[in-house]
Amino acid sequence: MSRPVSTYRVQLTPDFGFAQVAEIAGYLRDLGVSHVYLSPILQATPESRHGYDVTDHSRIRDEFGGATGFREMAQQLAAHDLGIVVDIVPNHMNTVNAQFWSVLKDGPGSPYAKWFDIDWQDGKVALPVLGDDTEPVVDGDVLRYHEHAYPHPGHYRLVDWREGPGYRRFFDVSSLIGLRVEDPSVFFTTQEVIFWLLDEGLVDGLRVDHPDGLADPRGYLQRLRERTGGAWTVVEKILIGPERLPGDWACDGTSGYEVLNRVNGLFVDPAGKEPLIRLFTDMTGQPAEYRPVMEQSKADVLDLFFGAEIDRLARATSCDPAAVRELLAAMPVYRAYVVPGEPPPPESAEIVELAADSCSPAVRPLVREVLHGSPEAVVRFQQSCGPVMAKGVEDTALYRWFPLACLNEVGGEPDVFGTSVADFHAFCQEMPPYSMTTLSTHDTKRSEDVRARLSVLSEIPGEWAAQVEEWSAQVSFDPHLDHLAWQNLMAAWPISADRFTDYLLKAAREAKTAISWVHPDPSYERRLRSFAEAAVRLPIGGFTERIDPYAMSNSLGAKLVQLMMPGVPDVYQGNETTDFSLVDPDNRRPVTYPRKPETSWDSAKLLVTTQALRLRRRLGGAAPYLPLQAEGERAAHVIAFARTDPVPSADPTAAVPAGTGADEDAEAGRDGISGSGGPWSRGDGTTHTWPETSSSGTIRANAAVTAPSSGAGTPADTGTSAGWGVGAPTGSGEEIPLGSAEGSLIGSSAAMSAGPDGETSGGSGVRASSGSGVGVSAGPDGETPGGAGVEASAGAGVGRPVSPGEGGSAEPGMGTSAGPGTSGSVEWGVGGGAGVRARAVVVATRLPVRLAATGWGATTLTLPPGTWRDLLTGGLYTGRIPLGHLLGQYPVSLLERHDL
Repeated sequence: MSRPVSTYRVQLTPDFGFAQVAEIAGYLRDLGVSHVYLSPILQATPESRHGYDVTDHSRIRDEFGGATGFREMAQQLAAHDLGIVVDIVPNHMNTVNAQFWSVLKDGPGSPYAKWFDIDWQDGKVALPVLGDDTEPVVDGDVLRYHEHAYPHPGHYRLVDWREGPGYRRFFDVSSLIGLRVEDPSVFFTTQEVIFWLLDEGLVDGLRVDHPDGLADPRGYLQRLRERTGGAWTVVEKILIGPERLPGDWACDGTSGYEVLNRVNGLFVDPAGKEPLIRLFTDMTGQPAEYRPVMEQSKADVLDLFFGAEIDRLARATSCDPAAVRELLAAMPVYRAYVVPGEPPPPESAEIVELAADSCSPAVRPLVREVLHGSPEAVVRFQQSCGPVMAKGVEDTALYRWFPLACLNEVGGEPDVFGTSVADFHAFCQEMPPYSMTTLSTHDTKRSEDVRARLSVLSEIPGEWAAQVEEWSAQVSFDPHLDHLAWQNLMAAWPISADRFTDYLLKAAREAKTAISWVHPDPSYERRLRSFAEAAVRLPIGGFTERIDPYAMSNSLGAKLVQLMMPGVPDVYQGNETTDFSLVDPDNRRPVTYPRKPETSWDSAKLLVTTQALRLRRRLGGAAPYLPLQAEGERAAHVIAFARTDPVPSADPTAAVPAGTGADEDAEAGRDGISGSGGPWSRGDGTTHTWPETSSSGTIRANAAVTAPSSGAGTPADTGTSAGWGVGAPTGSGEEIPLGSAEGSLIGSSAAMSAGPDGETSGGSGVRASSGSGVGVSAGPDGETPGGAGVEASAGAGVGRPVSPGEGGSAEPGMGTSAGPGTSGSVEWGVGGGAGVRARAVVVATRLPVRLAATGWGATTLTLPPGTWRDLLTGGLYTGRIPLGHLLGQYPVSLLERHDL
């Protein structure tokens, strides 16, 4: 059973079933994915467009082609070397099913009573369906009420549709009833079809929907792992801020929302926060702080939807329902991971305690119960946190507070503007190697390219404010909704009036400030439609066209980072080219195949996606991650990293030939090459001055370069020594500690010396300073001379000579060695001396509006040793590269080691 290297999510519908998936097998193979990731495949309500409303766990869905169709699809995919991952729904099923009918008919005595999480009251379960004065009608053995049918008589009572049901449900959806998969018989019976697909090798992996709803997600995942033999499994777990997946959950990771929000943040300018919030508050009259809005939103949905859940938890804890409501509103996460009968994990206890600190003293007894009380109290509280977060935050607060709507995403925090490169690197280095990564899903509020456009606004808040003022002067409706409307209209452009109206209706209902799903207002909705029809007639496209070059940069950068960072990258259907979709059902519209580029943005995105996915297949799954750091005035505008091959760690002393004096300082030099800044010449018109090395272990970046008359090498006005190897930026005269971020190659200290065209002078000594450093010296044509001194500093460093290779000449004006084959076996020191060999390098630009005005200047990036081919342009590179050249054709670069 193979682990996926990458996946492609397909939304199955009655119009796009197994046969249609089989037809695109060749296209997906050529795209480069390893597995097709299918939405739920079990029998659901016939008209369902999503499949999360399962009605029969014993059947593969007829509308998709049934079991026969699935087998035929699997065979076709396998013939194209594609595996299958399926989405499973253990938490709930539709209430219209044979098992629940038996329960309604026979009550607690039904053999299926243990299937469902039911709150029996006097032997009956409440069904919230009544909505008018119509009386139910007896029709033989059936009681009918409008479209509903129930056994007559039965163990149920019909109540008003606004009341909560007498069973646990999915969020506030009363047509989806909670399953008790903690019971072994329910566990095996409801997943038997999935298990035989795994047993027969037709399915390789699983995505588990909504594990937070389960009574015991840890136990469920452990049983699942045991039964599936360790099949690759990820969970739809929403992690907030610094929250991490529990270490005792037997799975490979999450479905990727925490990745989505961090990647998105890389392309958001924190400087835009204050002016965009000011614009938002001026236009809408809403508060400048998000947290009070979030807390009020959760309190509102508790009052609107969750009365039954509050009462049930209050009974289980013997506490006041008001205290239950308070604590649930204050909880900042979807679950606190407390297990009955076990001491609460310190992190979980702290989360609950801190939430209680913001509540009244009446909550204190409840805290004791939900942390240390009965199993019913502990579990019921855990299962209630998720629905309140989902409905209160995702489906309410994010529609009320939106200074920059690209931040209003599942698991996102709309008041957190931007992700630093350092934080992103640290996050990637902690990631589980087989966790899923994503940028768009069937549940995201906006597609990745809509967010890419919105991110640009963080760089031009003044220009955006002026544009919004101009549009609002021509068309206006509801000041609160208008601001959200302009952002999404611009970012999803072009969009039809019908699509835009549908989005605004959903947004208004979710916000619950003027209308809601429970309280419609036909007059408001008519005026909303008129506003949408008038707004789409404005020349919105002019502004969108103005920002699209920068949005394209954001889009390609985010895509490349997500596809090449640690984890198993998923591409949501159609997002290999541009997709300007809004929240579901807009983002679940049919996709046509093969995807054909219609714009330059489409072409570039398809190229980036295809080359990255194919490279991932060559690299395999868990390649280590190495941060790379650019140097120079625009270094903050680049995110770069390498993916590597793990190799056995080496003895640093073995890397240095005997008798060379590995402990010599760089100042000592050899063969007449001085470490104190002395010039030397190769006799070809090139004069080079070595960086000065001070006794304090710093390099003074004062190297001077004179390009030969032929134009080879680095132009003098760049102030860099790109054609001469690696080190600190030149021309500035500043002292840079080798262990500092500015002088870093891979996020740790490194020093390398090289002669013209990437060569290193005869016997030069190289030394990396304290920290986790690496020292490498290379001789002519990539060779290390016999007398070179190489020292890796104390800590995690590894020093290795560069093996012989074939040199190459610099291309005119490039300052980079373009010849094939150098350094086939250099290992960089990381993490306790383990050796790694870089195989791929990723470079993406951040904040492109600024770059358009200023350019890259003298900013450079040092590539790991070797010769590198850019898979997007075909160019060859070595050594230290000016970013302006590397990113000349595309705002991103994907490099693969060429000389292995």
